[in-house]
Amino acid sequence: MPATPTGRTTHDARTEAVAGDVPCRIVVCRDCCCGSPKVTGVDHAAQTERLRAAAPVRVSDCLDVCDQANVVVVQPSAEGRAAGARPVWLGLVNDPDATEDIAAWARAGGPGVAPRPDILDLYTFTPPRRRPAR
Repeated sequence: MPATPTGRTTHDARTEAVAGDVPCRIVVCRDCCCGSPKVTGVDHAAQTERLRAAAPVRVSDCLDVCDQANVVVVQPSAEGRAAGARPVWLGLVNDPDATEDIAAWARAGGPGVAPRPDILDLYTFTPPRRRPAR
């Protein structure tokens, strides 16, 4: 909070609201392959909680890209969308260091706000287009 000339702090709701805003959201796939024993050597619950410490996390049913398990999608904030950002799909996120890189990027602002760490280029993929239900 800003200090007044008397040394007291003032309450500025606008500053607090901006500082408390979450920069982006994260979706984790946790269904048939992602988040299951099929992907060995990963503490899926710990991965989800680590990401949740950085940004709001939604746990999704199958995102239909099982060959990329574990899938994490980083969705831009309103600010990021205004800058033209789109969701970033990350696959094969089976390493704690990758989880940390995603969490750090989300804390920094995520798509459209903060540059994506170069190392995450190794995990980025374009999901197949969804077919409309018939």
